[in-house]
Amino acid sequence: MRYVSTRGEAAPRGFEDVLLAGLAEDGGLFMPESWPALTPEEWRSLRGLPYPELAARLIHRFVGDALTLDELRTLTGEAYAGFRHPAVVPLVQIGTNEFAMELFHGPTLAFKDMALQLLGRLFDHVLAKRGERITIVGATSGDTGSAAIEACRDRAAVDIVILHPEGRTSEVQRRQMTTVLSPNVANIAIQGSFDDCQDLVKAMFVDAPFRGEMRLAAVNSINWARIAAQIPYYAYAALNLGAPDREVAVSVPTGNFGNVLAAWAAKQMGLPIAKFVIGANRNDILARFLAANDMTARPVEPSLSPSMDIQVSSNFERLLFELLGRDPAATAAQMTAFRATGRMPVPDAAWREATKLFTGFTLDDAGTLAEIAHLYREVGYLADPHTAVATAGARALLFDARMPVIIAATAHPAKFPDAVERATGIRPPLPPALADLYAREERFTVLPNALADVEAQVRAHARRNTAEA
Repeated sequence: MRYVSTRGEAAPRGFEDVLLAGLAEDGGLFMPESWPALTPEEWRSLRGLPYPELAARLIHRFVGDALTLDELRTLTGEAYAGFRHPAVVPLVQIGTNEFAMELFHGPTLAFKDMALQLLGRLFDHVLAKRGERITIVGATSGDTGSAAIEACRDRAAVDIVILHPEGRTSEVQRRQMTTVLSPNVANIAIQGSFDDCQDLVKAMFVDAPFRGEMRLAAVNSINWARIAAQIPYYAYAALNLGAPDREVAVSVPTGNFGNVLAAWAAKQMGLPIAKFVIGANRNDILARFLAANDMTARPVEPSLSPSMDIQVSSNFERLLFELLGRDPAATAAQMTAFRATGRMPVPDAAWREATKLFTGFTLDDAGTLAEIAHLYREVGYLADPHTAVATAGARALLFDARMPVIIAATAHPAKFPDAVERATGIRPPLPPALADLYAREERFTVLPNALADVEAQVRAHARRNTAEA
């Protein structure tokens, strides 16, 4: 398996190098040269497998000769052993044909654990084999940071620095990051939005001397390994609901477009996903694009669903690359125009192709609270604000009662207790392992939205740990 950049100027490479590189040197994102397709018989053979085994078999399709299937089985077994539910990804029926796919039973109560618990082990495996050390930098709108820190804390060959927008995550989200006091972990609160944090991370990767000096690696969904590790849970849910002999739909609350892109990737592999609902809050650039080909960035507005408070969805570039016939020059031109003007002039034919599969749905804060209340009142289900956007979108836009709808339940309600309590009168408690979270010591640095300041902080963190190693 080889990977190419969406912008065409970076050399093709194998899985190990893509894992460690994250972002391509030309600013593009890595994509498989071709999609590994499974026959209906092969899909059927995966039914009933334990989640770690299913994950190993599907992810191995993207690994090439970097790991054997047995090596990958060991890593997936370790990654999901500590999840609080024995199914790892349980399905909960919340409507006639609506199923919440609960992705929040990992250590940090969010779907990012599904990929990052494996990614941390993949880094360890490859770095040990190569005898190398890396510095991971990542941006988070709330959940990626804590999941990445939990996956990488105390690892011998990894330093990790996570940027989050100051004051724009929930308190639980922030504390899950900033109370991890492991020496290889550093947190930076950026005075700005998540898009600012993400731009800073991308700028560090594009700064070739700094990238080389720090041996930068990525944990955001710009890293293809993140996407590959998210594909299995859509397969697991769909197979449990009758695939490949029955079509399914998915509804996903969407921020950086990586989660729903993983579902789309599963479709490229032959999984019969007929429709994709992209849920958005007031930061609705993707919904506007699908409704009217309006890909225009607006200022980010804080909401009750902060992990979706994004206007520049990095993984959309991967879909755009496919919509443009895998033309890297055209993709690069579109992305350059977007960064320069804040508007992406997607060709009409490409936009129409996207609307055949994807539908956008927008829900404001009042609607989100109403949906949380509705779910609890009607079926006794406590949903976090992000999941509520997806459940409302599924009910509003998917009318085929015979087709099961897989709703990505992306976060435990206890991560957003204020919103859940406002909607239902119930304040969901944290699981026992996190019961003392509010009493733990925090450690983070506040910095302006300035690349030089951030690079200096990353350099100081990595150099200190390298000296101590």
